[in-house]
Amino acid sequence: MTERFRLLAPWLAGTATVLLLAQAASATPKDDAAVAAAQSDLATDIVVAGQRRAYAGDAPPLEIPQSIQVLDGELLRAAGVTRLDDALDFAGGVARQNNFGGLFDNFACRGFAGDENSASNYLVNGFNAARGYGGARDTANVERIEVLKGPNSALFGRVEPGCTINIVTKKPQRDVAAAATLSHGSFGSWRSEGDLNIPLASTLALRVTGAAERADSFRDTIASRRATVTPTILWTPARDTGLSYELEYIRQDLDFDRGVVAVNGRLDAIPRTRFLGEPGDGPLRIEALGHQAQIQHAFSRNWSLILGAGYRETEAEGFSTEAELVASRQQLFVDGRTLSRQRRYRDYRTTDHTFRAELGGRFATFGARHHVLIGADWDDYGITVIQNRYRPPPIAAQRTTAIGNSVDIFAPVYGKLPAVAPFQNNVERQFSYGFYVQDQIDVTARLKLRVGGRYDDFEQDVRNRLLNSRTGQHRTAFNPQVGASVLLTDAVSLYGNYARGFRPNIGVTFDARPFMPERTTSYEAGVKLALFNERVTGTLAAFRTTKSNVLTADPVNAGFSQAIGRARSRGVEAELSGRLPYDARIQLNYAYTDAEVARDAADPNFGLALRVGDPLLNIPRHSAGALLFKDLALGGSKLTLGAGVNYVGRRLGETGYRFPDGGFFYLPAYTLTRVLASWEPVARVRISGEVTNLFDTHYYPSSYSRLWVTPGTPRRAMVRIGYRY
Repeated sequence: MTERFRLLAPWLAGTATVLLLAQAASATPKDDAAVAAAQSDLATDIVVAGQRRAYAGDAPPLEIPQSIQVLDGELLRAAGVTRLDDALDFAGGVARQNNFGGLFDNFACRGFAGDENSASNYLVNGFNAARGYGGARDTANVERIEVLKGPNSALFGRVEPGCTINIVTKKPQRDVAAAATLSHGSFGSWRSEGDLNIPLASTLALRVTGAAERADSFRDTIASRRATVTPTILWTPARDTGLSYELEYIRQDLDFDRGVVAVNGRLDAIPRTRFLGEPGDGPLRIEALGHQAQIQHAFSRNWSLILGAGYRETEAEGFSTEAELVASRQQLFVDGRTLSRQRRYRDYRTTDHTFRAELGGRFATFGARHHVLIGADWDDYGITVIQNRYRPPPIAAQRTTAIGNSVDIFAPVYGKLPAVAPFQNNVERQFSYGFYVQDQIDVTARLKLRVGGRYDDFEQDVRNRLLNSRTGQHRTAFNPQVGASVLLTDAVSLYGNYARGFRPNIGVTFDARPFMPERTTSYEAGVKLALFNERVTGTLAAFRTTKSNVLTADPVNAGFSQAIGRARSRGVEAELSGRLPYDARIQLNYAYTDAEVARDAADPNFGLALRVGDPLLNIPRHSAGALLFKDLALGGSKLTLGAGVNYVGRRLGETGYRFPDGGFFYLPAYTLTRVLASWEPVARVRISGEVTNLFDTHYYPSSYSRLWVTPGTPRRAMVRIGYRY
């Protein structure tokens, strides 16, 4: 039996168990009213709202003992947001991280970011969609973004402890509908969006969303081209059964850009427009193709089954030129103007197969009502990494600019394109499967209890084709969760939870032993609001999370790491959103995050000392965001005015580095303001626009080191015209 089928067998056994349980549930006698209710949930008239999402129970949000923030897709588009990272600026406690030159989205939540060399893991309709190199996420097909706070390993498996991001995409509806928008703005930006919904029959509907854009940049010589299209089909062959299929294709061509450098800690040493790579490298090509298929069947009013499968492949290929980070090879640290650079060729390819099954149901025992999820999933992820590079030698050997592949940061002359030699050639496979159970119990009308847990099995195999060597690991974990909610009134609840989580560390120690996985423990408590008949919702939460087995430098064996580090994060978050009287809409958030090193160690990348109490990279202690919209009547037309503000406090800009006086390299705090307006002069036509960074603030949203600092976009204006049928 092959390795893949050996790992698939437990998933198949789990699926069979779920099916048997579902069949038993369906055998329960059903009265006519129950049958009618079940049929109305999945009617043949394409009623998508009746379909349940995987990993999501049916308990009301006020009763769930967890902080959950929902960002509405229409609200984000009204604010001119077209990227996931811009949308998450309005999610409390989420901070930007190194985006790998633009190849992916990377963020930290509640102080924890995971592996800075890979994309942050987010879900699309419950499927992993961030692993690999699919580029920055577009929001054209986003219905809403769910930010599930705290550790969620008891449901999703190996995820970061701060939060889980789940993007819910637009689904087919029963009525014919179409929308198109054309945008133009600063830096030569052009963008078009389309959304077409067609009922093909009484039981079949198609929806296609997409966007295409091209733009220059405020950065010298930088340009990008992006396109995405997502067709979705929904078929309801019977009143209690629905089948859906969603395809997603993404193509991006963009110049790899590590940003600007700080000279002796000064970020204003060179203009924010200056590109320090090589235009001759050309754009990186990124492509991603994803499939999601799902079957849902309602056995009764109380029990339903979801079977899902997903497949996704990504590719990233091209050249880049970027600053050398090792001090002994970096001329800039000597003369303050000559930047030594590496040149790299990357060819990264990934595939990801996923299968899952979940039974959801409700039943009563001894006067208590249960909301149960029982599920299993299986995943096969593969990645091929081919990287060639030219690396400058030690400073003493950099006798010419060609040898150092260097550029004068104050007067750059481009054109150096040294040949590259093999550096990495790895093939990696990750196999995992898991089983989970969650039960939210209505103990009384006011007291709700949630308990659950998940068992995971993870296996990794890495083959180094340059060294003809092989390493791997096999890990198992069980992660429990428990929480409780108390409804003080119909609009206010108190809650608390405890959970554990894990995430495998990739690689091996000096003596070829796999690293121990990261382990996390988290506590959260808070209060929830659901005001004005749930038109306004809010959460105030306090949390504390500790993480152990963090990778650090091996103090004895140079160039190797060990999993002995610790980190902790604690803080307070507040969020309020919804519709106010007088046609006003709001989205408010604030976060205080105290994230720090919890054990003396050394940075795994450069061996710099990490001391207890040192801050974690790119995590602001204070951050906040606000969006406000007001709808007005203008004659016989509709006018909407809006404004938004984002505040991000000072953040650490390079892990472990200290200036001679002992101080850290920090990115300065910043506040960004946006204004926006839309006007509907006639029915179905909308003219809109926004200005972001209204006061043209110089800011730096994230960095990896003093030599890789991302500059923020200057003032930018966009105008749009849209038609909706």
